[in-house]
Amino acid sequence: MRLLFTGGRVFTGSCFLRCDVAVDGGRIVSVGESLPHDGFRVFQLHNCLLAPGFVDVHVHLREPGFSYKETIRTGTLAAAAGGYTQVLSMPNLRPVPDSLDALREQLALIGRDAAVRVLPYGAITRGERGEALSDLAAMAPYVAGFSDDGRGVQSGKLMREAMREAKRLGRPIVAHCEDNSLLRGGCVHDGVWAREHGFPGICSESEWRPIERDLELVAETGCRYHVCHVSAKESVALLRQAKKDGLPVTCETGPHYLTLCDEDLRDEGRFKMNPPLRSREDMLALREGLLDGTIDCLVTDHAPHSAEEKSKGLRGSAMGVVGLETAFAVLCTDLVLPGLVPLEVVLDRLVTRPRKIFGLPGGVIEPGAPADLTVFDLDAPHTVDPEQFLSKGRATPFAGKLVRAAAILTLCGGEIVYDREEHR
Repeated sequence: MRLLFTGGRVFTGSCFLRCDVAVDGGRIVSVGESLPHDGFRVFQLHNCLLAPGFVDVHVHLREPGFSYKETIRTGTLAAAAGGYTQVLSMPNLRPVPDSLDALREQLALIGRDAAVRVLPYGAITRGERGEALSDLAAMAPYVAGFSDDGRGVQSGKLMREAMREAKRLGRPIVAHCEDNSLLRGGCVHDGVWAREHGFPGICSESEWRPIERDLELVAETGCRYHVCHVSAKESVALLRQAKKDGLPVTCETGPHYLTLCDEDLRDEGRFKMNPPLRSREDMLALREGLLDGTIDCLVTDHAPHSAEEKSKGLRGSAMGVVGLETAFAVLCTDLVLPGLVPLEVVLDRLVTRPRKIFGLPGGVIEPGAPADLTVFDLDAPHTVDPEQFLSKGRATPFAGKLVRAAAILTLCGGEIVYDREEHR
């Protein structure tokens, strides 16, 4: 497919330019001013943003094992609708990818059904039970790293063993940091809102205490270590210091933690997630961490559930919300357009740093690069309507929110995988 993009603002992966971009054979073939149009399908961008496709390093695609929640196909179509051309999929599946044989089923589904690039994680422990290590060596050539996301590794001894093996294999440990002994049946952040409304709280220490433990193990083993869905100000402070100390540490947070806090809660399942929305002070600390470089990646932790599983309020609903189709629109609306966070910072955490951390190709607009591209209109006001999602999941705290940015087109390998006009 020969395509030419003209009239847009182009983020090359490092800077913004006004130029044309030509695509042929799945790759970018030319970047420059006033490129010839002959033989190309021309897209007039009308000042829209053209950028390398986004990467989400924390997505739950639910298949195999839980296809009633999401499938590889529906999840990756939702990713394309959000501007993503690569996602890294979490291992809380059935079977859990804790061996090469278990992983093969997922790899086959990805090869058959994925609309965008998908790279899975392998589980740190057998069955994600935290009792014995998975066959990390056998899975290493096929995975982005190792995670027990959804469950914290409770044993420091076992985490040390995992880090040593991951270090040997050249893969990161991607840690869900949660101390089960500190959860105490909580369902929201242990703060003023929880106490005023009579809900059991989840303390911030349940997140930052395991991070503190693991950072000591990183210093001992030298393992690359990536912290999932950071939500607490103490976690930000620990990770900031670890980076200053030169440890091989990276981390992520999501749009909901940067734009919402426990003051925004309603007793509805679409506000229940793990970790929970924390205090306004935590939210502001996360923004500071984004700006100063402590936070490396913006992720959705896209975690679809059935309508029934999310219908039981804050106490009874399953943990997890969807986010692939709203992430960039929310970030633009609440952080970029009000001048709180520069657009280039958001794009760096969606495009550049994730690829660098996980060794993924692309992320630049230059001749020879893969034609993994997204086009966004930053002035396309619309209301978030979960019934229009391509994901099977509908639970989002942003339902009914007026946002300004909208994905127009997404290309993966030079093929159009999302076109907004086809979904109006």
